[in-house]
Amino acid sequence: MAELHTGVGRQRGARPWPRPRRIATLSVHTSPLHQPGTGDAGGMNVYILEVARRLARAGVEVEIFTRATSGDLPPVVEMAPGVQVRHITAGPLEGLTKEELPGQLCAFTAGVLRAEAARPPGHYDLIHSHYWLSGQVGWLAKERWGVPLVHTAHTLAKVKNARLAVGDRPEPKARVIGEEQVVAEADRLVANTDVEARDLIERYAAAPDRVGVVQPGVDLDRFRPASGDRDHAAVAARRGLGLPAHGYVVAFVGRIQPLKAPDVLVRAAAALRDHDPALAEQLTVVICGGPSGSGLDRPTALIELAASLGVTDRVRFLPPQTGDDLPALYRAADLVAVPSHNESFGLVALEAQACGTPVLAAAVGGLVTAVRDQVSGVLIDGHDPTDWARTLARLLPDRALRRALSRGAERHARSFSWDRTVSNLLDVYGEAMVSHRDRLAAQLAGDPALSCSW
Repeated sequence: MAELHTGVGRQRGARPWPRPRRIATLSVHTSPLHQPGTGDAGGMNVYILEVARRLARAGVEVEIFTRATSGDLPPVVEMAPGVQVRHITAGPLEGLTKEELPGQLCAFTAGVLRAEAARPPGHYDLIHSHYWLSGQVGWLAKERWGVPLVHTAHTLAKVKNARLAVGDRPEPKARVIGEEQVVAEADRLVANTDVEARDLIERYAAAPDRVGVVQPGVDLDRFRPASGDRDHAAVAARRGLGLPAHGYVVAFVGRIQPLKAPDVLVRAAAALRDHDPALAEQLTVVICGGPSGSGLDRPTALIELAASLGVTDRVRFLPPQTGDDLPALYRAADLVAVPSHNESFGLVALEAQACGTPVLAAAVGGLVTAVRDQVSGVLIDGHDPTDWARTLARLLPDRALRRALSRGAERHARSFSWDRTVSNLLDVYGEAMVSHRDRLAAQLAGDPALSCSW
């Protein structure tokens, strides 16, 4: 797992690539300082945070540019040794949605360019942009600075629109066009899985030799099985979180919005009650997260759904968990459910498995990589609550099967690590730098065949 490829399914041969001294990381719409699980903060925040820390440990300085959303934070925050977060003023600090941010890209770009202009020439060796809004800024900055642009989409509008949840809003055409532009201009595109790489190539006409697959990782020091007896640890974790000490716990962790489909789990609890009332009486569904995206339109919709289905007493809502509380929630659960309509990878699934908790996931996007079907969890085709209820009815009473899946989950998660992710990213960076230098050399030599963009 976590191998680096050029194109789809072809592993790049080993080569001593150059290493950047300093990277400008662009994250316009969300900051790695934000708490994942609410607003626009999620797996991308975790990705940027973990990668930046490990790049710095490897001797690569990282400066993260993000939009200022609070007057309480200084213009520059040292997140870790060698990692700075720079807050760029672009629009009002509060009340601006992600959908309104394209109107502030000019202001954000100006802030980024001014920060670089105050540095000695050649301060940054490379730009890594995250999400299409950042890619738009990176596109201009790479031209101004004369450095390569590496881009990670994290989600793609064409894929989201093809798998839209009922009641969700489609991504606008402006985003589709923006993504197409970034794909055309980036020196290298980083995909989380082969599935995402194929989407970039087939849906966005990305050149295969510019697409590299680098799988995300998991913090194996933070997310790990409890020491000692698992059952005793689960009871202690449940008590600490205010959950029933006994019975079955199935948890959803993430932003509450139609894309993530927590409603599927609530509806499955109701279907289970109709199928097996005695088993349903022993079940507690935990929804951990906050409203996000189109979920902000009806922030109480999930509570209302549980009430309308008559399962309010079976559903507990928790805010996003910080520190040791999130690993504790994973250990408290018998199963973690990830019913998303699409995921570029699915870090929650990986974190849960690293804690030894099997995962039920929709067989979509990166989840087919993050979860090993019938080994570390179960992949379910579709989002029919009846199918999810049947799977719960099969797994929850079968202690031996759940223990086998728990062992498989832990083994599967150990094959992922952020250190490996960063090692592979450094190869992508080095390759982008070499390609960029070769192109500049060709331009100086006046070779039109080699100096064209692609």
